[in-house]
This record gives sequence, structure tokens and C-alpha cells, in this order.
Amino acid sequence: MAAIANGHEPLSAGVCRDMTEEILINVAPRETRVALLDNGVLQEIYLERSQNKGIVGNIYRGKVLRVLPGMQAGFVDIGLDKAAFLHADDIVLDGGGNDAGQEREEKLYRDPASPPIGSLIKEGDFLVVQVIKDPLGTKGARLTTRLSISSRYLVFMPLSKRSHIGISQRIEQESERERLRLMVEEGMRQENLAGQCSFIVRTVADGVNPDDLLKDIRFLSRLWKNLQDRIRAASAIGVIHEDLPLYLRTMRDVVKSSLEKVRIDSREEYQRLLKFTEAYEPDAKNFIEYYEGERPIFDLYSIEDEIGRALGVRVQLKSGGYLVIEQTEAMTTIDVNTGAFVGNRNLEETIYKTNLEAATAIARQLRLRNLGGIIILDFIDMQEAEHRRQVWRALEKALEKDRAKTKLSGFSEMGLVEMTRQRTRESLERMMCEPCSVCKGSGMLKSAETVCYEVFREILREAKSYDATGLLVLASQSVIDRLLDEDAAAVADLEKVTGKKIHFQVENMYAQDQYDIVLK
Repeated sequence: MAAIANGHEPLSAGVCRDMTEEILINVAPRETRVALLDNGVLQEIYLERSQNKGIVGNIYRGKVLRVLPGMQAGFVDIGLDKAAFLHADDIVLDGGGNDAGQEREEKLYRDPASPPIGSLIKEGDFLVVQVIKDPLGTKGARLTTRLSISSRYLVFMPLSKRSHIGISQRIEQESERERLRLMVEEGMRQENLAGQCSFIVRTVADGVNPDDLLKDIRFLSRLWKNLQDRIRAASAIGVIHEDLPLYLRTMRDVVKSSLEKVRIDSREEYQRLLKFTEAYEPDAKNFIEYYEGERPIFDLYSIEDEIGRALGVRVQLKSGGYLVIEQTEAMTTIDVNTGAFVGNRNLEETIYKTNLEAATAIARQLRLRNLGGIIILDFIDMQEAEHRRQVWRALEKALEKDRAKTKLSGFSEMGLVEMTRQRTRESLERMMCEPCSVCKGSGMLKSAETVCYEVFREILREAKSYDATGLLVLASQSVIDRLLDEDAAAVADLEKVTGKKIHFQVENMYAQDQYDIVLK
């Protein structure tokens, strides 16, 4: 019952705060979905499919394929379709199963400012690595050699050269931070770990009793010893240890004191969930429920409809305004519009209220769609500086619920807000959708008029190049309709110029911008 993680904040930390929050788990033969709700409103959705499971937190034995000094990075084969990326900053050669030379290891610790990648690894080296970011688009997974293993309350970094105890920044009370630090120090002393490793105390440990924290330290210590044996025994490239399935990670990471209920619709996985919580967090059994209703579990709160809307470009606001959210390769842009909202007093007040509502909606959409990277927010221009400050504060407060790390700037001279959001997995759109086979992901098709002009030019080329009595144009219904109607005169002129009869045939399987010209 090992629980390996990447050392980041837990799945639901900072999410489950009010007693009206609930988690729904939908288990299908090849897909598991977890929905996090607040007051019956979907806030986050996670899905895991058997053919493309997330691999963040997994530990692999890999082989260095290429070292790129210009990028201070290397590419590592860990047994996946794409080679994974390993930056110099993420390399610690510490004897934990890595076969790179001792001389390079010592050089790294003498020079903490990332020495040249060539002095750390070379082609052909075998490394034990952990995934810190899933493959995204055309990019492979991102790796680190700083292994970490996670329990409910702690993140354990067994290969840390300098012993350290970190406390989650979300735990703000200084007395509680000091209490937790002292408890971890005592646990490390009892387990003979003092000076050998580092711990990070997670947000969910706020208020935990000493026995539970000591139990976690013992669990992680035993888990690491077991993992060391498996690392030493590994001889082939591939996975050494996989993280827990999605629904068990959820139960490991939820904040039980502020959660109303967890419902799961699979009896088999419900039993496994109960066994897991008995060993891991016995009190969690009090709010786990097997759902056996006739309606699908996600229909309870219209979650399927919410997911459908989250895949759309336009998000309607209650006031009548709306957001336009568009993902590109480089960034995500969110545009705010007043739409049908006309307000009651004046234009400035209407704009202010729309932006204020949009700030909260944007924070929710970022979580729901799992948008990451660079994000540009185009609020409606506001004249009053106080209105801009209030909108920025509303956005900042709404983002506090987000478990992903965010960095927010103020309004720029152009009236834009720039922000970044941590991205470790694909967005909801990229996970559930694929580029359109017709428009190839551009979202645009050539107009029927444009295609008709292309057909005319192609007919002239064909007529000059080949000796034929006639030509047959194969195209979509909309293009043929235009050729026989609005452009009929142009077709007649073309027949005169070429001296060839032009025929038309509708091909229902053709997209609007597809056509063929056949010689007769």
C-alpha cells in the first residue's frame, strides 16, 4: 500500500474547506473520474484512463540518450514513447541507484550553482528518476533525480544532502508551525533519521496529533527501505514504482475535517477504498458512501453538462456578461465582455460589476479546465483606479482556493492582467479532445467563395496542361451550390476561355475546403 508522490501539495489541499463540499467518484471499466464540488457546484474534475494514466510521482530507471550542453539538459529513455527531459537543476547524483561517477557527484555538491550538464551526466548513464510533470502535447515528461515519497501529512526527501524541515505556507499560525516542526524533529530522532534526510509538512497536517505524525514518519521510513531494495534490484529501463490510482490519491489527500461526503459508484472499488482508509486514515470511513442509485452519479449535480460547457470557448456569466477562453500553444487568453448586461446606473458601474463577477468565474474556470502556463486576462477597461484594485483583489482572493501555484501581476498599461499557473498535466480540453480532422485544429474553414476561386484557377491550369474534352469538379454541397448559382456566369465564361465543358458532382464526404478536378 505504498504511496509515492512528487512532493507537491496534495490533490485537494486548499480545496475542501466548507462543510458543503463533496467528492463524487465515477469508476468505469477503463476510466475513473473524480469531481470536487462546493455547494453543489463543480470546481475541479480529474480523470484517469487506462491508456493514458498520469505518471507524475512514478519512479523509473532510465538511460541517458542525449546530453545537450546548450540547454543544460539531457533526454532520458524511461520506457515511454517519448524521451523524458532532465534539466541540470533537477540532478542530484547521490548514490541512490544512479550509476554516474562519484567524481561528478562530488563536484555537484562543491558547486551548488548548477555546474555544466556534461559534468553531471553523460550519454549511456543509468539514472533513477521521478516524474514531476506529465508529457504535454509534443513534449516528453519532465524528470528529477531528487526522489520524494509522500504520505498523508508529510513529504519525505530521503536523498537530501542537508537535513531540513519545511512547513506548508498555507499553515500561517507561527505557533502551529513551530509545534509541527518540533514533532517532526522528535519523530526523526526516534526513527534515527536526524541529519540524514528532509521532510515537508503538508497543509493537511494542520492540527494533527503527534501519534499520527509519528505514524507517518515510520511508514515513510519503511517505504523508503523497501523502495531502495527495488531500486538496487532493477536492471532494465522502465518503471520501478507507480503512484496510487486516482481515487486512492484523492482519499489520501482530502481534508477530512471539512468534507461532508465522498460517494463512489463501484462496489469493488468502494471496498478497496474502505480497506485503504482503515490502514491509512480510519476516521475517513465516516463519510465514505457507496452510491447505488439508478441515476448515474454524475447526474446528481449535472456534472456531465458542466464538463461539456468547460470544453467550450464561451462561458456565460449570471449577469448576462460572458468570458471567451482560448488556448494556444504559447498561452491562454481570457476576454471579458458585458454581453447582455446593461446595468442600472452608468457605464463605469456596469463594467465594474461585470469584471468583479468575471474575476471569480475566471478563478473557477482555471481550476475546472486545469489551465496552466502563461494566462492573459483582458478585463473590460475601467477608468477608476479603485475599481481596478477591487477587481484585482477579488481575483487574488478567488485564486487562494487553487491548489496549483499561481503568480499574479497587477493591471498593465494596456489594462491586461498577466498571470502564471502551475501545470503538471494536460488541460481538460487536451485530455478529452483532439484536433478537428477537417480544420486541423485551426477552428476555421475556407469559405465556399474562396474555394470556388481556387477551383477556377485549378481549371485554368488543368485546361492548359492536358488535352481533355471536359472537366468534372468534385466538391462539397455548399461549393457546388455556389458554382451553379452565384458563380454560374463565371463558370460560363471559363468554359468559353478553355473551350471545355465543365461538369459538377456533389461529394457528401468532402469538407467544404476539399475538391478534386477530373479530366474527361
